[in-house]
Amino acid sequence: MRETLEYQLVAPPVVPLLHPQFRPAILALRSFGAAVRKSGKPQPVRIALEQADGSVYHSQTEIFPEGHPSVGGNYHHVERIVKFLLWSRGGWRIYFDGPSVISTRLTAHYHDDATGRFDSDMVGTKMFDHPLEVVNTPDLPAERSQSKPLGRHLDGCRIGFDLGGSDRKTAAVIDGKVVFSAETVWDPYFHPDPQYHFDGIMDSLKQASAHLPRVDAIGGSSAGVYVNNQVKAASLFRGVPADLFHSRVKDMFLDVKRAWNNIPFEVVNDGEVTALAGSMALGKNAVLGIALGTSTAAGYVTPDGNITSWLNEFAFVPVDYDPDAVCDEWSGDYGVGSQYFSQQAVGRLLPAAGIAAPKDMPLPEKLKLVQALMAQGDERARNIYQTLGVYLGYFIAHCTEFYDVQNVLILGRVTSGAGGDLIVTTARETLQSGFPNLAQQIELHVPDEKMKRHGQAIAAASLPTLRRKARNGGIDA
Repeated sequence: MRETLEYQLVAPPVVPLLHPQFRPAILALRSFGAAVRKSGKPQPVRIALEQADGSVYHSQTEIFPEGHPSVGGNYHHVERIVKFLLWSRGGWRIYFDGPSVISTRLTAHYHDDATGRFDSDMVGTKMFDHPLEVVNTPDLPAERSQSKPLGRHLDGCRIGFDLGGSDRKTAAVIDGKVVFSAETVWDPYFHPDPQYHFDGIMDSLKQASAHLPRVDAIGGSSAGVYVNNQVKAASLFRGVPADLFHSRVKDMFLDVKRAWNNIPFEVVNDGEVTALAGSMALGKNAVLGIALGTSTAAGYVTPDGNITSWLNEFAFVPVDYDPDAVCDEWSGDYGVGSQYFSQQAVGRLLPAAGIAAPKDMPLPEKLKLVQALMAQGDERARNIYQTLGVYLGYFIAHCTEFYDVQNVLILGRVTSGAGGDLIVTTARETLQSGFPNLAQQIELHVPDEKMKRHGQAIAAASLPTLRRKARNGGIDA
């Protein structure tokens, strides 16, 4: 059930032209917090998420005390925060130090509600091997986090690839220099036969290898969760039946590695490579990377320059608290990132912009149509990009509630061309208007066109560490 307190639905001072009903998550959080403090008796709530490796992440908030007229809004406030934590941090066990009525309702949500079952299945079962479990207790486990260096290896002859929902990007790199890059259109989402995916990946790798004297290592990125090169969950394979997923998809990248003579091989979440690409290009850390592509990818590099065990899956985090916001077609939830920072968002805004396009036109083609209109100075296209920019500005502010961010890298196919410049300009203006302190603390960065379209494949090439080199310059296996 979608329920929201009236004061939570805060109209943004900066209005997205094509979506005046937009109610940013950050404004709802701040409005709720202010009302709770005004009550005079804020009740603290603590939340901890535990992952399969023992990592534990803590968060806390405040809610209305029992007996307050607005106590009915507590559950919605907590559920949206937990939703953000689940998809940004990950975990299977949720420790909740707060009213049992809320923890009981959360348990029912993950068991009975369609959107809750999606979260439990995807985040809990598929990613962390356990259905989501809610434990109501004042004894939260100690916070434990793990971080590690990622990539930045550019020695030797390498291939990097990035698997998106509309194309495969590939780069051939020799000692840090790109000698070849390409992108190949494909449509992996609803193909039921995993052979289609395997053949496409192999085709791209062979294209790149033709430009190298040898292949020392291969690194790749793709939306989803990968552990030791195994696919735990990935949107690219959503059309594959469950039995084939386990028999053919789970070990697909291990099969690819074997096909390339077991050379050093590493595949990770595309969001992490987004952040890595930004950190490498900028020479800075504390980077949150957000890629507006077929869906929404994100990644995070800590102030120390490492990655964490967090999911950073922004496709499913709450962005819009309007209970009538558009629903994501996969999770069924409303107001989540995939509908605000992606080709899907562009396609969704076409009717509001007054741009006619056939209903069966693929999303990449709709994006090309808007990009072409933008290049011609069409005001309708400008309105789409302005709307995306307002979304982004408010969302960046929301992310600072959960991330230590100094740099935000914005990339992806949606940001190509003049429209991308308008998205970033509008996001900056939105931050400056509503969050002047954050605007001074956070730098928004946009890579050049080549980096936008191929940066992830290049950064992915840096993921594997080479084995000891033999005298002939090849690889000593």
